[in-house]
Amino acid sequence: MPTLLNINNYHYPRGGADVMYLEQTRQFEERGWRVVEFCMHHPSNRPSDWSRYFVDEIEFGEDYSLLQKAVRVGRVIYSKQARSRLRQLLNDVQVDIAHVHNVYHHISPAVLPVLRSLRIPTVLTTHDLKLACPAYQMITHDGVCERCKGGRLHHVVTNRCIKGSIALSAVVFAESAVHRLLGSFTKNVNRFVSPSRFYVEKFVEWGFDRNAFTFIPNYIDPGRFQPHYEPGRAFIYFGRLAREKGLATLVRAAAKAAVPLRVVGTGPEEASLRRLAKDLGGDIDFLGYMTGSALHECVRSARASVLASEWYENAPVSVLESYALGTPFIGARIGGITELIREGETGFSFASGDVDDLAGVLTKVARMPDKDLERLARAGRQWVEDEFTAVRYMERLLRLYDQLGVR
Repeated sequence: MPTLLNINNYHYPRGGADVMYLEQTRQFEERGWRVVEFCMHHPSNRPSDWSRYFVDEIEFGEDYSLLQKAVRVGRVIYSKQARSRLRQLLNDVQVDIAHVHNVYHHISPAVLPVLRSLRIPTVLTTHDLKLACPAYQMITHDGVCERCKGGRLHHVVTNRCIKGSIALSAVVFAESAVHRLLGSFTKNVNRFVSPSRFYVEKFVEWGFDRNAFTFIPNYIDPGRFQPHYEPGRAFIYFGRLAREKGLATLVRAAAKAAVPLRVVGTGPEEASLRRLAKDLGGDIDFLGYMTGSALHECVRSARASVLASEWYENAPVSVLESYALGTPFIGARIGGITELIREGETGFSFASGDVDDLAGVLTKVARMPDKDLERLARAGRQWVEDEFTAVRYMERLLRLYDQLGVR
């Protein structure tokens, strides 16, 4: 069986990209492949047979000395340590293909020329917009932002896009500028995998070669989600409570439509959202962080789940999870969200940021007969079972690997 080199900053489920990286390792190991991991050391990492090759930890915002900060800044921009340790690893083990996930700021794209020099086919999944936007998300203080288009990367500094800090933003500007100049991605990656068609089109719009991209959607295991097709009364949002998720719009719309809303999760916007909900007097409950069976029960008992995002979402797995639990989905028409909605068949969409439009959709769904909502719920579940499973994901990914000469 072939050997896969799986590369990611973190070796624990810190975020959605890290979960997909870990799941990919599991899927290939179950198929009999040998998987070699290359990551960054971190106290939360899972055990790995390859950790002796991992690079030293870098975390933004940590209390480092001036010398430590200087060293880390250099590694954020271009990590010679990562290059060296990857070369050590590849001297000790032969791999057939490399799959890169998130390496920005920590491992750094400096490892990509190493793979090319050894003629190792390299695939990179675009979990975010970092290839185009130095700050990942194409969003800043005044909303969706494409100011850096055309190579005008200085906007990441002038808008303080990284944690509101000029210093951190300047480091990320330097990192992006260096790797644009070197062509670290365009020259060394054989194929980019995008979980949404929207991201493919956005990268092409920003000057990337369309032929370098392959669309492979995210997946879940439907067997881990027990559906319940009888609609409840309350709508639900579950996820991080962050500004880009459009939660202020959702809270206002729920209050205007006079429908119950349950908000599951924590994040930097929690306090302000609680104040807003109290001021509006809506039937809005904040349930805090949930996971596992407790979260599943909340979602499956909802009337519909809602994602009111106001940034270019990629391919949110929460949509697939809602469908798998037998819950219709309502999503903002922005980014890759609309690709995961069959309008009137599995859910509904609304104009991103439009309180009135969302309130109208919430009112419509609240008044729909339960039997009609059950039809949507069953269609959503069937769609997941047909198109968004691990089996379908692996079929698509292995087809791509085969195109690159790995069988």
